[in-house]
Formats: sequence, C-alpha cells, structure tokens
Amino acid sequence: MNEVITRRVRAYFAPVDRTTGTPTLFDATQTGSFALDTPPTPWIDLGWCANFKRASGSAIPLRSGAPAMAYAQVRAEAEATVQFELVTWGKLQLALTSGSQQMNLLTTNAATPLQPGSTANTLEPGDTTIAFQVGDVIVVDHDYGGQTGFVGAGVSGAYIRSETDVNSDTNYIRRISLNIARIAGIANGALHLETPLLAGAPSAEMKISRVTGFVDREGSSFFQEWSALFVMEGEQGDRVIVHYPRLQAMHGAAEIAETLSAPLDRIRLAGAFRALPVRDAIDGEMVLCFRSYLPA
Repeated sequence: MNEVITRRVRAYFAPVDRTTGTPTLFDATQTGSFALDTPPTPWIDLGWCANFKRASGSAIPLRSGAPAMAYAQVRAEAEATVQFELVTWGKLQLALTSGSQQMNLLTTNAATPLQPGSTANTLEPGDTTIAFQVGDVIVVDHDYGGQTGFVGAGVSGAYIRSETDVNSDTNYIRRISLNIARIAGIANGALHLETPLLAGAPSAEMKISRVTGFVDREGSSFFQEWSALFVMEGEQGDRVIVHYPRLQAMHGAAEIAETLSAPLDRIRLAGAFRALPVRDAIDGEMVLCFRSYLPA
C-alpha cells in the first residue's frame, strides 16, 4: 500500500463520433503506462491543468415511508461532473472550454487546393503561388457543398440543419473545423506541420485556408462532445487515470485570473463538464467514468 503523492494533473482529449455516438475508449491494461508527452493515438495532449475537481451526483438510497427512511441501496440516479482550469491556450483548449461552437478566423475567402501525396504531417499545396510562411496557422477541410448533419474532419465542429442556415458559404466547414496545425517548415513547396492533422492524411477534395485566430459565441446551440483522460503521476512511480468516455460542457466560456506579480496576471481557461453514459462491453453496465490505479 502506498500514498499517492502527485504534483499536477495532465489532460488528454479525443474525439467522439457524433453521428454514431461512439466515444474513444481507453484500456489502462494495454496503454496505461504511456509516456505523458506521447499519448497513444488518437489522444491529444492539452497540457497541465489546475484546480482539478471531480464530483459524483449519484443518489444511492431509495427512501420510503413517512418520515422517509433509507429502504434499500440502489442507484436512484447517476451523475458525474468534472471541472478544471487549462494553463495553456490553443484551438482545442478554447473549443473544449467554450461550451459552444468554436470558429476559425480565416484570412481570405480563397482556399488553396491540395496536390496528391499530402499526409497528416506534410501538405502539398496545389497553388504554389500562394506564399505560406513558417509560423502560419492553417486549417484543412472540405468545401461546403450542401451537406447537412455533423460536419468537420476528424472532430464534428458543427451541426447543419439546412443549407440555408449557412447561406451556402463555401468556407463554412473550414470556419468550424478543428483540423488545424501550424507550419513548422517549408521545403520545395511542401508545408511541414508542427503537429499532425487531427483527421490524419487529407483527402484530395480538401483545401487549405490560413487562420489568424479563433472565436466562440456565447449562446450558440452546438455542444462540443469529447472523450477525456486525466492522469495523476505519483512521485513514487504509481499513476491514477480517470477516463470519461463522453463529456459535454456545463457552462459557457470563462476565464480565471491568477496574479503573478502586479500588474501581471496569468489567464486560465475554466471548464466544467458533465459526463454522459456509455455501455460497458464487459457486462452491459451503464457507466459515466472509469478510475484506474497503477501501482509503482
């Protein structure tokens, strides 16, 4: 038996297939000891988080009589929530904590097509006259062509009810896409990316747009949904892993200011999430989250 002594909590998220409701599952037996800087595919490292808090809202006693007394031990209702603050800012961090749709600010209405041979790490622009630069943030996704339902490569970034909702905007899917990366280098016209595209190798129909920043809108109707892992690395070599197969945000965008040294503040992204249930294939139980402990 050991005490669990840890310094910080590391957060990892992965997509949920919104069309089928299929989350990203995690097997602590097979991959529970992964290196923190290199999580297994398709988990995305979102960095360290602060003020990590979990809560169970499950009601257990079944009460009967007057006065009401505990009659039996059953789960009358089940609920689980988690909240934390993300130290680093970026597209995915903003999308997760915004509680609404997260959009890209595109620099131009003209997207650049791709040549054959593009991969998740290297893009071959079809129009070599476009002057991309090292450090540019780009998004890679399809033109909008009348699609309805969930859209966005790799992760659903919006739900389109009708073509009239988006005014037939050719760039709409690239505006809401989470399939973004930063250009780390350029050689012989090829764009080498700092991190792989979330959706993997792009299809031939996808195009590239430059991104100057990101914006979310309080009150929009779309809810992001993610699978999540939170890892607490013990000082004695043990590890606690909390896995939420399905999380949706409980509130809108919020920030927390931490004073460093006046007048400097560090701004953290505050997120609070409610867990949605999945059916465990082992025995058919409906489950909200899994906690694993790996001894040293």
